[in-house]
Amino acid sequence: MSFSRNPLSLSVPDPAFETWLRDRGYLEILDVSSSSSPTPTPTTITSSPTRPITAFYARALCSTRTLLSLLSLNPFAKLTSEDLSKDTPSWTALFLARPDSYAYPPGPTQARMRVQENVRRYARNYASLFFVFLACSLYRMPVALLGLVASLALWEGLRYCKDAYEWEVRYPSVSNFLVRLTLFATAFILYWSNVQIALFCAICVSYAVMILHALLRKLSPPNQVVAKDESKRSQQQKKRR
Repeated sequence: MSFSRNPLSLSVPDPAFETWLRDRGYLEILDVSSSSSPTPTPTTITSSPTRPITAFYARALCSTRTLLSLLSLNPFAKLTSEDLSKDTPSWTALFLARPDSYAYPPGPTQARMRVQENVRRYARNYASLFFVFLACSLYRMPVALLGLVASLALWEGLRYCKDAYEWEVRYPSVSNFLVRLTLFATAFILYWSNVQIALFCAICVSYAVMILHALLRKLSPPNQVVAKDESKRSQQQKKRR
């Protein structure tokens, strides 16, 4: 007696079962089942020499379709403030993980699901990467770095003068005028030093890295990954002893 991949298929259809798993948060089960399901192969081809070429074009078309489906996707749609307030996941055990934790999604549905869920899981890691790329961009553009430092120094000097001489109490109109003047000077300095270009480069690179990592990273449960890493470490320690 043979059963399909859905053990509850005798009473629950596949679409309803997948919807239940998605609502309950068992996305890794959907990812594993979709990755293990065989990909459809063309059956109308009769000549054997053209089969590899047709299969190659079919895979290329499927991959292109998967990538194009991400253009209309908002990766931050399911991101909440609770996801940002959590502790940063481990860079080695969870974020990077092992090589077998990466695989190309079999279809657009799994690709969109992976991207949105991985953005929720590793939001703090992606934010840290953005600041790293921004620092690298500013390092490659010294004028932009000097402009940013000058803007921060300008605002810090204004704050010190307002607190030291009590301008807000004695001369409120002068204080408001200096704030507006500082805003204009900051905008001019940032534009002249091309800080916006460094910021744009950092946003583009970090967004591309985020989408690529979230697309290829499997939705494996974090506890399972940590448990496997701990078991490997314990085995290595036993071998050393």
